[in-house]
Amino acid sequence: MPRDERMLSRLSELIWADWIWFPEGHGWDDLKDHDGKIFPKTQDLWAVFPIALCFLVIRQIFEQTIAHPLASLMGVRDKHRICASPNPTLESHFCSKSKHPSQSSIEGLSKQTGFSVRQVQRWFRQRRNQDRPSKLRKFQEASWRFTFYLLAFFAGLAVLIDKPWFHDVKMVWENFPKMPLLPSQYWYYMIELGFYVSLVFSVASDVKRKDFKEQIVHHVATILLIGFSWLVNYIRAGTLIMLVHDASDYLMESAKMFNYAGWKRTCNCVFTVFAAVFIITRLIIFPFWIIYATGVYPLTLYSTFFGFYFFNGLLVVLLVLHIFWTGLILRMVIKFLPGNDIVEDERSDKEETESDDEDDGLDHLEMHFMVL
Repeated sequence: MPRDERMLSRLSELIWADWIWFPEGHGWDDLKDHDGKIFPKTQDLWAVFPIALCFLVIRQIFEQTIAHPLASLMGVRDKHRICASPNPTLESHFCSKSKHPSQSSIEGLSKQTGFSVRQVQRWFRQRRNQDRPSKLRKFQEASWRFTFYLLAFFAGLAVLIDKPWFHDVKMVWENFPKMPLLPSQYWYYMIELGFYVSLVFSVASDVKRKDFKEQIVHHVATILLIGFSWLVNYIRAGTLIMLVHDASDYLMESAKMFNYAGWKRTCNCVFTVFAAVFIITRLIIFPFWIIYATGVYPLTLYSTFFGFYFFNGLLVVLLVLHIFWTGLILRMVIKFLPGNDIVEDERSDKEETESDDEDDGLDHLEMHFMVL
């Protein structure tokens, strides 16, 4: 065998060594099928990519045939936007330098173009609004996520409601890692993972938010968590984690739908329910039940190993993101409790009016959270 191949073989053996991913006395041999019992395998994860592709296709069909008519039914209306007049000098600055030029830049551009300072400010305001997604586009996106999260939550509940580890989370370690794979677990995992992979594929075309980087971290951490838990048969814990996270997501998406439709009171009521469910599931159940069961209780059963730290490290990343988003949620709740007309999203871009008034008018901030 050539030297390079020997080195790669040795590296592969080291990376997938039993002692790295399993507690002492256990290893990959425990996950070999036997006596009619099926266990998760690495090659199973290839099914995620065609599933993700199916989601992308289904999403396009759904948005056109269901979400679009639903938007009309709920009264979603797009505001007419005035397009900025063609101007190569201003367009070049907008695309290559800044969409929000400083005062000194505006004055310089005013001299170059012969426009007044006020006209330059108005041009940039109109040009920024030109690139912003319409309410209809945002409604369609929210409708798609709402539909998936709602179905995923109740499907997950149906899969887990009769399982003993649903009622006693410590049982996620019973007979670990020799826990056979159930067909319902297989499909629950593949569909959830396929959906999050589809989100990564569509992130470039989805509505952009200020927390774009947090979204990417969230997606990557989620995919790694689900994929890793599959490989080492942390499936019982993984299904519980997915269920806990799906519990509030459909409420957030429905609140966004009502917001885009202008149903302000309904939006505020749904958002209040969402905030309560989010805090209960993400900041109470997730850390004090799930993370306790995966990061504290196992210490009484096994000696620590790298896989243990890797899995729980990903959970901590998600918990930090939950805390970050909880801060934004609470700020919104505080804003509308005294009687504000609509929930405002602290992380979304403000849409400027195209008014000729001296001060820029601001529309309500649209609601949006990329929560797991």
